[in-house]
Amino acid sequence: MSQDPTPSAEQDAILRTAIDRSMRHPVMFFFTSGAVWLVLSLLLGIVSVAKMVTPELLDGCSVLTQGRVFAAHVSTLVYGWGCQAAFGVLIWLVARLTRQENRASGIVLAAGHAWNLVIAVGTLGILFGYGTGVPWMEFPKMVWPALLLSYALIAVWTMIQFRVRAAGDVFVSQWFAVGALVWFPWILATAFVLIFVIGGNPLMSAAVAAWFRSGLTYLFFLPTAAAVAYYLAPKITGRPVHSYSTSLIGFWALAIIGPWAGMQKLAGAPIPFFLPYLGAAATVLIGVPTAAIAYSTLRTMLAAPDKFASSPALRFSAAGVICMLLLGVTGVFVNLPDSTLQISQFSITSYGMDILALYGCFSFLMFGAIYFIVPRITRREWLSKRLIKMHFLFSMYGVIAVASLAVLGGLIHGQAQEDFKFPWANAVRNAYPYLIATLIAWCFVLFSNFFFCIHLLLMWMRLGRRSSHPTLLGHAHLTNPHGPEGDIDNAGPGSVIAH
Repeated sequence: MSQDPTPSAEQDAILRTAIDRSMRHPVMFFFTSGAVWLVLSLLLGIVSVAKMVTPELLDGCSVLTQGRVFAAHVSTLVYGWGCQAAFGVLIWLVARLTRQENRASGIVLAAGHAWNLVIAVGTLGILFGYGTGVPWMEFPKMVWPALLLSYALIAVWTMIQFRVRAAGDVFVSQWFAVGALVWFPWILATAFVLIFVIGGNPLMSAAVAAWFRSGLTYLFFLPTAAAVAYYLAPKITGRPVHSYSTSLIGFWALAIIGPWAGMQKLAGAPIPFFLPYLGAAATVLIGVPTAAIAYSTLRTMLAAPDKFASSPALRFSAAGVICMLLLGVTGVFVNLPDSTLQISQFSITSYGMDILALYGCFSFLMFGAIYFIVPRITRREWLSKRLIKMHFLFSMYGVIAVASLAVLGGLIHGQAQEDFKFPWANAVRNAYPYLIATLIAWCFVLFSNFFFCIHLLLMWMRLGRRSSHPTLLGHAHLTNPHGPEGDIDNAGPGSVIAH
Protein backbone atom coordinates (compact mmCIF):
# COMPACT_ATOMS: atom_id res chain seq x y z
CA MET A 1 0.00 0.00 0.00
CA SER A 2 1.50 3.35 -1.05
CA GLN A 3 2.25 5.93 1.57
CA ASP A 4 2.94 9.63 1.30
CA PRO A 5 6.64 10.22 0.81
CA THR A 6 8.58 11.70 3.68
CA PRO A 7 10.22 15.08 3.07
CA SER A 8 13.67 13.48 3.09
CA ALA A 9 12.65 10.98 0.40
CA GLU A 10 11.19 13.75 -1.74
CA GLN A 11 14.29 15.91 -1.34
CA ASP A 12 16.44 12.92 -2.20
CA ALA A 13 14.48 12.34 -5.40
CA ILE A 14 14.74 16.03 -6.34
CA LEU A 15 18.51 15.92 -5.82
CA ARG A 16 18.87 12.82 -7.99
CA THR A 17 16.78 14.47 -10.67
CA ALA A 18 19.05 17.52 -10.63
CA ILE A 19 22.17 15.34 -10.82
CA ASP A 20 20.78 13.35 -13.74
CA ARG A 21 19.75 16.53 -15.55
CA SER A 22 23.27 17.97 -15.16
CA MET A 23 24.80 14.76 -16.56
CA ARG A 24 22.35 14.09 -19.38
CA HIS A 25 24.17 15.59 -22.35
CA PRO A 26 27.75 14.41 -21.68
CA VAL A 27 26.67 10.92 -20.56
CA MET A 28 24.34 10.38 -23.51
CA PHE A 29 26.99 11.73 -25.88
CA PHE A 30 29.56 9.21 -24.61
CA PHE A 31 27.05 6.36 -24.78
CA THR A 32 25.73 7.08 -28.28
CA SER A 33 29.06 7.95 -29.88
CA GLY A 34 30.57 4.86 -28.24
CA ALA A 35 27.76 2.70 -29.65
CA VAL A 36 28.41 4.08 -33.15
CA TRP A 37 32.12 3.28 -32.81
CA LEU A 38 31.21 -0.21 -31.61
CA VAL A 39 29.23 -0.89 -34.79
CA LEU A 40 32.13 0.45 -36.90
CA SER A 41 34.60 -1.69 -34.95
CA LEU A 42 32.52 -4.81 -35.49
CA LEU A 43 32.34 -4.08 -39.22
CA LEU A 44 36.12 -3.74 -39.35
CA GLY A 45 36.47 -6.93 -37.30
CA ILE A 46 34.30 -8.84 -39.76
CA VAL A 47 36.37 -7.56 -42.69
CA SER A 48 39.57 -8.48 -40.85
CA VAL A 49 38.48 -12.06 -40.14
CA ALA A 50 37.04 -12.41 -43.65
CA LYS A 51 40.43 -11.47 -45.12
CA MET A 52 42.06 -14.12 -42.94
CA VAL A 53 39.62 -16.67 -44.35
CA THR A 54 39.87 -15.37 -47.94
CA PRO A 55 43.12 -13.37 -48.34
CA GLU A 56 42.28 -12.20 -51.87
CA LEU A 57 39.15 -10.39 -50.63
CA LEU A 58 39.42 -6.64 -51.40
CA ASP A 59 43.07 -7.15 -52.34
CA GLY A 60 42.90 -4.23 -54.76
CA CYS A 61 42.30 -1.70 -51.95
CA SER A 62 45.42 -0.80 -49.96
CA VAL A 63 43.36 0.92 -47.27
CA LEU A 64 41.68 -2.38 -46.40
CA THR A 65 44.69 -4.65 -46.04
CA GLN A 66 44.30 -7.17 -43.23
CA GLY A 67 46.94 -5.60 -40.97
CA ARG A 68 45.47 -2.11 -41.18
CA VAL A 69 41.85 -3.24 -40.81
CA PHE A 70 42.65 -5.42 -37.80
CA ALA A 71 44.56 -2.58 -36.11
CA ALA A 72 41.66 -0.18 -36.78
CA HIS A 73 39.20 -2.78 -35.47
CA VAL A 74 41.00 -3.17 -32.14
CA SER A 75 41.70 0.56 -31.76
CA THR A 76 38.09 1.60 -32.34
CA LEU A 77 36.88 -1.16 -30.01
CA VAL A 78 39.23 -0.02 -27.22
CA TYR A 79 39.16 3.77 -27.57
CA GLY A 80 36.00 4.45 -29.58
CA TRP A 81 33.62 2.16 -27.70
CA GLY A 82 35.41 0.97 -24.55
CA CYS A 83 36.82 4.23 -23.24
CA GLN A 84 33.73 6.29 -24.05
CA ALA A 85 31.35 3.80 -22.44
CA ALA A 86 33.61 3.83 -19.38
CA PHE A 87 33.73 7.64 -19.28
CA GLY A 88 29.94 7.92 -19.43
CA VAL A 89 29.42 5.37 -16.68
CA LEU A 90 32.20 6.66 -14.41
CA ILE A 91 31.19 10.32 -14.44
CA TRP A 92 27.57 9.36 -13.72
CA LEU A 93 28.52 6.97 -10.93
CA VAL A 94 30.80 9.47 -9.22
CA ALA A 95 28.18 12.22 -9.47
CA ARG A 96 25.46 9.97 -8.05
CA LEU A 97 27.53 8.56 -5.21
CA THR A 98 29.06 11.89 -4.20
CA ARG A 99 25.61 13.48 -4.52
CA GLN A 100 27.07 16.38 -6.47
CA GLU A 101 25.72 17.98 -9.64
CA ASN A 102 28.19 18.31 -12.49
CA ARG A 103 29.10 21.99 -12.75
CA ALA A 104 31.27 21.52 -15.87
CA SER A 105 29.09 19.44 -18.18
CA GLY A 106 29.88 21.81 -21.07
CA ILE A 107 33.63 21.26 -20.66
CA VAL A 108 33.16 17.49 -20.38
CA LEU A 109 30.97 17.50 -23.50
CA ALA A 110 33.56 19.54 -25.43
CA ALA A 111 36.26 17.10 -24.31
CA GLY A 112 34.06 14.25 -25.56
CA HIS A 113 33.80 15.87 -29.00
CA ALA A 114 37.57 16.33 -29.04
CA TRP A 115 38.08 12.67 -28.07
CA ASN A 116 35.89 11.52 -30.96
CA LEU A 117 37.65 13.81 -33.43
CA VAL A 118 41.04 12.49 -32.36
CA ILE A 119 39.83 8.86 -32.60
CA ALA A 120 38.55 9.54 -36.13
CA VAL A 121 41.88 11.07 -37.17
CA GLY A 122 43.78 8.18 -35.60
CA THR A 123 41.62 5.55 -37.32
CA LEU A 124 42.07 7.19 -40.71
CA GLY A 125 45.80 7.39 -39.98
CA ILE A 126 45.91 3.62 -39.41
CA LEU A 127 43.92 2.83 -42.57
CA PHE A 128 46.11 5.09 -44.73
CA GLY A 129 49.33 3.57 -43.47
CA TYR A 130 50.47 5.98 -40.76
CA GLY A 131 49.95 3.62 -37.83
CA THR A 132 52.77 2.97 -35.37
CA GLY A 133 52.53 -0.84 -35.46
CA VAL A 134 52.45 -1.00 -31.64
CA PRO A 135 49.59 -3.26 -30.48
CA TRP A 136 46.78 -1.26 -28.84
CA MET A 137 48.77 1.93 -29.59
CA GLU A 138 48.39 1.87 -33.38
CA PHE A 139 47.27 5.48 -33.71
CA PRO A 140 49.88 7.89 -35.12
CA LYS A 141 52.18 9.44 -32.50
CA MET A 142 50.54 12.87 -32.68
CA VAL A 143 47.21 11.42 -31.50
CA TRP A 144 48.29 10.34 -28.01
CA PRO A 145 48.98 13.76 -26.41
CA ALA A 146 45.59 14.96 -27.69
CA LEU A 147 43.90 11.90 -26.16
CA LEU A 148 45.59 12.56 -22.82
CA LEU A 149 44.51 16.21 -22.88
CA SER A 150 40.92 15.27 -23.71
CA TYR A 151 40.89 12.72 -20.92
CA ALA A 152 42.27 15.26 -18.46
CA LEU A 153 39.34 17.59 -19.15
CA ILE A 154 36.94 14.71 -18.49
CA ALA A 155 38.60 13.26 -15.41
CA VAL A 156 39.70 16.40 -13.55
CA TRP A 157 36.15 17.62 -12.95
CA THR A 158 35.07 14.13 -11.93
CA MET A 159 37.89 13.91 -9.40
CA ILE A 160 37.01 17.36 -8.08
CA GLN A 161 33.47 16.08 -7.49
CA PHE A 162 34.88 13.17 -5.53
CA ARG A 163 37.19 15.44 -3.54
CA VAL A 164 34.48 17.91 -2.46
CA ARG A 165 31.93 15.24 -1.54
CA ALA A 166 30.25 15.40 1.83
CA ALA A 167 32.14 13.73 4.66
CA GLY A 168 31.29 10.06 5.06
CA ASP A 169 32.11 6.57 3.93
CA VAL A 170 33.46 5.76 0.47
CA PHE A 171 31.33 3.11 -1.22
CA VAL A 172 32.81 -0.05 -2.73
CA SER A 173 31.88 0.99 -6.27
CA GLN A 174 33.67 4.32 -5.70
CA TRP A 175 36.93 2.53 -4.91
CA PHE A 176 36.93 0.86 -8.30
CA ALA A 177 35.66 3.94 -10.17
CA VAL A 178 38.29 6.27 -8.71
CA GLY A 179 40.96 3.61 -9.18
CA ALA A 180 40.12 3.32 -12.88
CA LEU A 181 40.16 7.12 -13.29
CA VAL A 182 43.61 7.38 -11.67
CA TRP A 183 45.23 4.34 -13.26
CA PHE A 184 44.23 5.15 -16.85
CA PRO A 185 46.39 8.27 -17.36
CA TRP A 186 49.31 6.66 -15.52
CA ILE A 187 49.29 3.64 -17.86
CA LEU A 188 48.76 5.68 -21.03
CA ALA A 189 51.30 8.41 -20.22
CA THR A 190 53.96 5.91 -19.12
CA ALA A 191 53.61 3.82 -22.27
CA PHE A 192 53.61 6.89 -24.52
CA VAL A 193 56.75 8.34 -22.95
CA LEU A 194 58.70 5.07 -22.88
CA ILE A 195 57.76 4.00 -26.41
CA PHE A 196 57.41 7.20 -28.44
CA VAL A 197 59.38 9.86 -26.53
CA ILE A 198 62.35 8.04 -25.01
CA GLY A 199 62.32 5.19 -27.51
CA GLY A 200 65.54 3.19 -27.43
CA ASN A 201 65.72 -0.58 -27.77
CA PRO A 202 62.78 -1.86 -29.89
CA LEU A 203 62.65 -5.00 -27.76
CA MET A 204 61.99 -3.03 -24.60
CA SER A 205 59.41 -0.97 -26.47
CA ALA A 206 57.63 -4.23 -27.27
CA ALA A 207 57.81 -5.19 -23.59
CA VAL A 208 56.29 -1.85 -22.54
CA ALA A 209 53.56 -2.25 -25.18
CA ALA A 210 52.69 -5.70 -23.78
CA TRP A 211 52.55 -4.21 -20.28
CA PHE A 212 50.33 -1.38 -21.53
CA ARG A 213 47.90 -3.78 -23.18
CA SER A 214 47.55 -5.79 -20.00
CA GLY A 215 47.45 -2.73 -17.75
CA LEU A 216 44.64 -1.12 -19.73
CA THR A 217 42.63 -4.33 -19.43
CA TYR A 218 43.22 -5.05 -15.74
CA LEU A 219 43.57 -1.52 -14.35
CA PHE A 220 40.98 0.39 -16.36
CA PHE A 221 38.38 -1.81 -18.04
CA LEU A 222 38.18 -4.42 -15.27
CA PRO A 223 37.85 -1.88 -12.39
CA THR A 224 35.21 0.04 -14.35
CA ALA A 225 33.27 -3.18 -14.85
CA ALA A 226 33.64 -4.00 -11.14
CA ALA A 227 32.38 -0.53 -10.17
CA VAL A 228 29.23 -1.11 -12.22
CA ALA A 229 28.70 -4.58 -10.75
CA TYR A 230 29.06 -3.32 -7.18
CA TYR A 231 26.63 -0.47 -7.89
CA LEU A 232 23.92 -2.27 -9.85
CA ALA A 233 23.78 -5.53 -7.88
CA PRO A 234 22.60 -3.99 -4.59
CA LYS A 235 20.75 -1.16 -6.30
CA ILE A 236 18.47 -3.46 -8.27
CA THR A 237 18.09 -6.30 -5.77
CA GLY A 238 17.69 -4.05 -2.72
CA ARG A 239 20.19 -6.22 -0.80
CA PRO A 240 23.59 -5.24 0.61
CA VAL A 241 26.70 -6.52 -1.13
CA HIS A 242 27.53 -10.00 0.08
CA SER A 243 30.79 -10.19 2.08
CA TYR A 244 32.35 -6.78 2.55
CA SER A 245 35.76 -8.37 3.29
CA THR A 246 35.69 -10.17 -0.07
CA SER A 247 35.14 -6.81 -1.78
CA LEU A 248 38.26 -5.50 -0.05
CA ILE A 249 40.25 -8.52 -1.22
CA GLY A 250 39.05 -8.01 -4.80
CA PHE A 251 40.06 -4.35 -4.91
CA TRP A 252 43.47 -4.60 -3.27
CA ALA A 253 44.40 -7.82 -5.06
CA LEU A 254 43.64 -6.14 -8.39
CA ALA A 255 45.58 -3.01 -7.42
CA ILE A 256 48.64 -5.05 -6.38
CA ILE A 257 48.66 -7.76 -9.07
CA GLY A 258 47.41 -5.81 -12.09
CA PRO A 259 50.53 -3.64 -12.72
CA TRP A 260 52.80 -6.71 -13.01
CA ALA A 261 50.95 -8.57 -15.78
CA GLY A 262 51.62 -8.41 -19.50
CA MET A 263 55.23 -9.23 -20.27
CA GLN A 264 54.56 -12.96 -20.46
CA LYS A 265 53.96 -12.31 -24.16
CA LEU A 266 57.74 -11.94 -24.53
CA ALA A 267 58.66 -15.28 -23.00
CA GLY A 268 61.85 -16.53 -24.67
CA ALA A 269 62.87 -13.06 -25.85
CA PRO A 270 66.32 -11.65 -24.95
CA ILE A 271 65.07 -9.59 -22.02
CA PRO A 272 65.71 -10.11 -18.29
CA PHE A 273 64.67 -13.69 -17.65
CA PHE A 274 62.38 -13.00 -14.72
CA LEU A 275 60.14 -10.44 -16.47
CA PRO A 276 58.07 -12.83 -18.65
CA TYR A 277 57.64 -15.26 -15.77
CA LEU A 278 56.68 -12.45 -13.42
CA GLY A 279 54.07 -11.36 -15.96
CA ALA A 280 52.79 -14.93 -16.33
CA ALA A 281 52.52 -15.34 -12.56
CA ALA A 282 50.65 -12.05 -12.24
CA THR A 283 48.23 -13.01 -15.02
CA VAL A 284 47.57 -16.33 -13.31
CA LEU A 285 46.98 -14.52 -10.00
CA ILE A 286 44.44 -12.18 -11.66
CA GLY A 287 42.11 -15.07 -11.00
CA VAL A 288 42.08 -14.03 -7.32
CA PRO A 289 40.47 -10.57 -7.70
CA THR A 290 38.14 -11.71 -10.49
CA ALA A 291 36.93 -14.59 -8.32
CA ALA A 292 36.47 -12.29 -5.32
CA ILE A 293 34.51 -9.71 -7.32
CA ALA A 294 32.39 -12.36 -9.02
CA TYR A 295 31.63 -14.16 -5.77
CA SER A 296 30.42 -11.11 -3.85
CA THR A 297 28.43 -9.55 -6.71
CA LEU A 298 26.82 -12.77 -7.96
CA ARG A 299 25.79 -13.74 -4.44
CA THR A 300 24.18 -10.30 -4.13
CA MET A 301 22.32 -10.71 -7.43
CA LEU A 302 21.14 -14.23 -6.58
CA ALA A 303 19.71 -12.95 -3.31
CA ALA A 304 16.75 -11.68 -5.37
CA PRO A 305 16.37 -14.09 -8.33
CA ASP A 306 12.94 -12.73 -9.21
CA LYS A 307 14.55 -9.46 -10.36
CA PHE A 308 16.20 -11.13 -13.37
CA ALA A 309 12.86 -11.43 -15.15
CA SER A 310 12.10 -7.70 -14.95
CA SER A 311 15.55 -6.11 -15.11
CA PRO A 312 17.63 -6.22 -18.32
CA ALA A 313 20.35 -4.31 -16.46
CA LEU A 314 20.66 -7.17 -13.96
CA ARG A 315 20.78 -9.83 -16.70
CA PHE A 316 23.53 -8.03 -18.58
CA SER A 317 25.44 -7.39 -15.36
CA ALA A 318 25.26 -11.04 -14.27
CA ALA A 319 26.48 -12.16 -17.70
CA GLY A 320 29.36 -9.69 -17.50
CA VAL A 321 30.38 -10.88 -14.05
CA ILE A 322 30.33 -14.51 -15.21
CA CYS A 323 32.56 -13.52 -18.14
CA MET A 324 34.86 -11.79 -15.64
CA LEU A 325 35.17 -15.04 -13.73
CA LEU A 326 35.83 -16.93 -16.98
CA LEU A 327 38.50 -14.36 -17.86
CA GLY A 328 40.34 -15.07 -14.62
CA VAL A 329 40.04 -18.85 -14.97
CA THR A 330 41.04 -18.88 -18.65
CA GLY A 331 43.99 -16.58 -17.90
CA VAL A 332 45.31 -19.21 -15.52
CA PHE A 333 45.28 -22.00 -18.11
CA VAL A 334 46.66 -20.10 -21.13
CA ASN A 335 49.56 -18.46 -19.26
CA LEU A 336 51.20 -21.41 -17.50
CA PRO A 337 54.99 -21.06 -18.01
CA ASP A 338 56.68 -23.91 -19.89
CA SER A 339 53.25 -25.31 -20.75
CA THR A 340 50.36 -23.50 -22.45
CA LEU A 341 52.16 -20.14 -22.60
CA GLN A 342 54.51 -21.20 -25.40
CA ILE A 343 51.50 -22.51 -27.37
CA SER A 344 49.26 -19.45 -26.91
CA GLN A 345 51.99 -16.82 -27.19
CA PHE A 346 51.96 -16.37 -30.99
CA SER A 347 48.49 -17.65 -31.84
CA ILE A 348 45.01 -16.15 -32.04
CA THR A 349 44.43 -17.14 -28.40
CA SER A 350 45.41 -13.66 -27.21
CA TYR A 351 42.72 -12.17 -29.46
CA GLY A 352 40.15 -14.45 -27.83
CA MET A 353 41.27 -13.31 -24.38
CA ASP A 354 41.02 -9.66 -25.47
CA ILE A 355 37.46 -10.19 -26.74
CA LEU A 356 36.47 -12.04 -23.57
CA ALA A 357 37.77 -9.09 -21.52
CA LEU A 358 36.55 -6.20 -23.70
CA TYR A 359 33.24 -7.52 -24.94
CA GLY A 360 32.36 -10.41 -22.65
CA CYS A 361 33.21 -8.87 -19.29
CA PHE A 362 33.48 -5.12 -19.76
CA SER A 363 30.91 -4.47 -22.48
CA PHE A 364 28.16 -6.60 -20.92
CA LEU A 365 28.46 -4.65 -17.68
CA MET A 366 28.45 -1.40 -19.68
CA PHE A 367 25.28 -2.52 -21.46
CA GLY A 368 23.74 -3.23 -18.07
CA ALA A 369 24.72 0.23 -16.84
CA ILE A 370 23.37 1.89 -19.99
CA TYR A 371 20.01 0.13 -19.69
CA PHE A 372 19.86 1.31 -16.08
CA ILE A 373 21.12 4.89 -16.53
CA VAL A 374 19.52 6.06 -19.77
CA PRO A 375 15.86 6.06 -18.56
CA ARG A 376 16.92 8.13 -15.55
CA ILE A 377 18.72 10.85 -17.47
CA THR A 378 16.28 11.01 -20.41
CA ARG A 379 13.13 10.57 -18.28
CA ARG A 380 11.91 8.09 -20.88
CA GLU A 381 11.45 4.33 -20.87
CA TRP A 382 13.11 2.07 -23.44
CA LEU A 383 11.05 1.68 -26.59
CA SER A 384 11.22 -2.08 -27.15
CA LYS A 385 11.66 -5.00 -24.77
CA ARG A 386 12.09 -7.24 -27.79
CA LEU A 387 15.14 -5.30 -28.99
CA ILE A 388 16.68 -5.54 -25.53
CA LYS A 389 16.13 -9.31 -25.38
CA MET A 390 17.52 -9.70 -28.90
CA HIS A 391 20.56 -7.63 -27.98
CA PHE A 392 21.23 -9.83 -24.97
CA LEU A 393 20.78 -13.19 -26.68
CA PHE A 394 22.70 -12.44 -29.88
CA SER A 395 25.51 -10.72 -27.99
CA MET A 396 25.78 -13.58 -25.50
CA TYR A 397 25.88 -16.28 -28.16
CA GLY A 398 28.22 -14.24 -30.32
CA VAL A 399 30.80 -13.34 -27.68
CA ILE A 400 30.89 -16.88 -26.24
CA ALA A 401 31.48 -18.23 -29.74
CA VAL A 402 34.15 -15.66 -30.67
CA ALA A 403 36.08 -15.96 -27.42
CA SER A 404 35.92 -19.76 -27.13
CA LEU A 405 36.69 -20.33 -30.82
CA ALA A 406 39.64 -17.94 -30.73
CA VAL A 407 41.05 -19.44 -27.50
CA LEU A 408 40.58 -23.09 -28.46
CA GLY A 409 41.47 -22.53 -32.10
CA GLY A 410 44.50 -20.53 -30.99
CA LEU A 411 45.75 -23.37 -28.79
CA ILE A 412 45.42 -25.81 -31.69
CA HIS A 413 47.03 -23.24 -33.98
CA GLY A 414 49.89 -22.70 -31.55
CA GLN A 415 50.45 -26.42 -31.03
CA ALA A 416 50.75 -26.89 -34.80
CA GLN A 417 53.24 -24.03 -34.94
CA GLU A 418 55.42 -25.81 -32.41
CA ASP A 419 55.42 -29.03 -34.42
CA PHE A 420 58.46 -28.56 -36.64
CA LYS A 421 57.83 -31.82 -38.51
CA PHE A 422 55.13 -30.12 -40.56
CA PRO A 423 55.19 -26.92 -42.66
CA TRP A 424 53.71 -23.62 -41.47
CA ALA A 425 50.75 -24.05 -43.80
CA ASN A 426 49.60 -26.95 -41.62
CA ALA A 427 49.12 -24.57 -38.65
CA VAL A 428 47.12 -22.21 -40.86
CA ARG A 429 44.85 -25.04 -42.00
CA ASN A 430 44.19 -26.03 -38.39
CA ALA A 431 42.97 -22.52 -37.58
CA TYR A 432 40.85 -22.16 -40.74
CA PRO A 433 37.54 -23.68 -39.50
CA TYR A 434 37.74 -21.67 -36.29
CA LEU A 435 38.13 -18.47 -38.31
CA ILE A 436 35.03 -19.25 -40.38
CA ALA A 437 32.98 -19.86 -37.23
CA THR A 438 34.37 -16.66 -35.70
CA LEU A 439 33.28 -14.71 -38.79
CA ILE A 440 29.71 -16.02 -38.43
CA ALA A 441 29.69 -15.22 -34.70
CA TRP A 442 30.85 -11.64 -35.33
CA CYS A 443 27.93 -11.19 -37.74
CA PHE A 444 25.51 -12.11 -34.94
CA VAL A 445 27.17 -9.60 -32.62
CA LEU A 446 27.04 -6.88 -35.29
CA PHE A 447 23.36 -7.56 -35.91
CA SER A 448 22.47 -7.15 -32.23
CA ASN A 449 24.57 -4.05 -31.68
CA PHE A 450 23.31 -2.28 -34.78
CA PHE A 451 19.81 -2.29 -33.32
CA PHE A 452 21.19 -1.41 -29.88
CA CYS A 453 22.80 1.67 -31.43
CA ILE A 454 19.54 2.67 -33.15
CA HIS A 455 17.60 2.11 -29.92
CA LEU A 456 20.05 4.28 -27.99
CA LEU A 457 19.96 7.09 -30.56
CA LEU A 458 16.17 7.15 -30.38
CA MET A 459 16.38 7.45 -26.61
CA TRP A 460 18.82 10.37 -26.93
CA MET A 461 16.26 12.09 -29.14
CA ARG A 462 13.81 11.49 -26.25
CA LEU A 463 11.50 9.42 -28.40
CA GLY A 464 11.13 6.83 -25.67
CA ARG A 465 7.74 6.37 -24.07
CA ARG A 466 6.78 8.06 -20.84
CA SER A 467 6.00 5.55 -18.13
CA SER A 468 5.24 5.25 -14.44
CA HIS A 469 7.78 2.42 -14.17
CA PRO A 470 9.97 2.90 -11.07
CA THR A 471 13.10 3.45 -13.16
CA LEU A 472 11.78 6.92 -13.96
CA LEU A 473 11.93 9.91 -11.68
CA GLY A 474 8.30 10.86 -11.71
CA HIS A 475 5.43 11.10 -9.21
CA ALA A 476 4.95 7.34 -9.26
CA HIS A 477 8.59 6.90 -8.38
CA LEU A 478 8.28 9.08 -5.32
CA THR A 479 5.39 7.01 -4.01
CA ASN A 480 7.19 3.73 -4.65
CA PRO A 481 10.94 4.30 -4.39
CA HIS A 482 11.71 0.62 -3.78
CA GLY A 483 10.21 -0.78 -7.01
CA PRO A 484 11.82 -3.33 -9.33
CA GLU A 485 14.81 -1.07 -9.83
CA GLY A 486 14.46 1.28 -6.90
CA ASP A 487 16.67 4.34 -6.95
CA ILE A 488 17.53 5.16 -3.36
CA ASP A 489 21.16 6.25 -3.16
CA ASN A 490 21.23 6.96 0.54
CA ALA A 491 19.65 3.91 2.11
CA GLY A 492 20.98 4.21 5.62
CA PRO A 493 23.82 2.71 7.66
CA GLY A 494 24.24 -0.37 5.45
CA SER A 495 24.54 1.62 2.24
CA VAL A 496 28.32 1.75 2.44
CA ILE A 497 28.24 -1.95 1.62
CA ALA A 498 25.29 -1.71 -0.73
CA HIS A 499 27.08 0.74 -2.96
